[in-house]
Amino acid sequence: MAAAATDLPLAPPILAVWLSVFRPCFTAPVWNHVLVLVAGAVLAPGKRTVTQALRVMGLGDEPGFGRYHEVLNRARWDARGLARRLLLHVLDSLLPTGPVVIGIDDTIERRWGARIKARGIYRDPVRSSKGHFVKTSGLRWLSLMVIVPIPWAARRWALPFLTILAPSARWSEAHGKRHKTLTTWARQAILQTKRWLPNRELVIVGDNGFAALDLLAAVRRHVCVITRLRLDANLFKPAPARKRNQRGRPPLKGKVLPKLSAVLNNRKTIWTTVTLSQWYGDQQRTLQTATGTAVWYHSGIPPVPIRWVLVRDPLGEHEPQAFLSTDLTAAPATILQWFVFRWRVETTFQEVRAHLGIETQRQWSDLAILRTTPVQLGLFSMIIVWASALATSDRQLLRPHAAAWYDKKEPTFTDAIAAVLRVLWSPSDF
Repeated sequence: MAAAATDLPLAPPILAVWLSVFRPCFTAPVWNHVLVLVAGAVLAPGKRTVTQALRVMGLGDEPGFGRYHEVLNRARWDARGLARRLLLHVLDSLLPTGPVVIGIDDTIERRWGARIKARGIYRDPVRSSKGHFVKTSGLRWLSLMVIVPIPWAARRWALPFLTILAPSARWSEAHGKRHKTLTTWARQAILQTKRWLPNRELVIVGDNGFAALDLLAAVRRHVCVITRLRLDANLFKPAPARKRNQRGRPPLKGKVLPKLSAVLNNRKTIWTTVTLSQWYGDQQRTLQTATGTAVWYHSGIPPVPIRWVLVRDPLGEHEPQAFLSTDLTAAPATILQWFVFRWRVETTFQEVRAHLGIETQRQWSDLAILRTTPVQLGLFSMIIVWASALATSDRQLLRPHAAAWYDKKEPTFTDAIAAVLRVLWSPSDF
């Protein structure tokens, strides 16, 4: 292993190989500091601050520690360029062909401090419920995650590649900027992703927060969007063909259709039984579905043709729900299976908080805040890619660590990061 002028250890050489795809994004001095910080972020227990990363790398007495902070708060590098390279690298490694399913969701990073300017007060989705509203102070992030199959885990995981800070309306007003809603940020992120993957079929899966007509109208010609749908949504038949010599503006919609709540209670509704092989908890689930096509319309917003899918549980354990797809040719079972994959996004947020120190960093610089959390989420994706490469060379490196009280059948993220840690601690053994 190479040594610095102070004879202190640098990053393991294998890390430079693993991160080589990002090398063109940094200058040589910054790149050396990036390797040290990434190695420290993976190896450090507890908090993931810059100082903690330096300590675990043996640089606690390094007089030039300020240069490592400057990687985040001052150095010139393009976070969007890193996101593009990360997405392409993940797909090349784990999903080179086929449709690309991308989960989109927002999360609150609980942070306090007067110097954190973009901080706002939001509803805490984790602690709140239908009858209990909890507010929290922090930063709101919008994250896009590619949902790919992981062969050694026998399931799909959501790997973040693009994370955007979505400040509150209060912050925008204080800084004299036009406020962007969450759906506006989502539209820009989705179209940016499509520009990165012009030749791949993209399926964007989001919860009901992204069931917005303006968002669907803006992106439906470029990607397929799947979200929940309200049972009282205004649905219409397609606009009739314009007659010859007809005057006036062309109609935007046809005759009104019954509400989905009425379709649900109509005895004449035809229900089809479908079985999903990858339900929540990796179980099979049998459901009854009814489907059709319609135009979703609201005054002042362009109409959106959709396929709606009404779902009910034959066992009566869950309330009926409705979903939509902007791809009118998609089968109901496919739409539901893609939507179920969205739950992996929540699992990723939980794993990143538990193992990679989200909400433990202490940056106050605006630029450092903008960079640190997206990098930590991207590090989750890279660890999965590295673990997959290790599993290809030696499957025993990713054996599940079970216990008497936990009969683990397949490896989890805990096992993946443990395999990467073993390689970084003892690179000469691999």
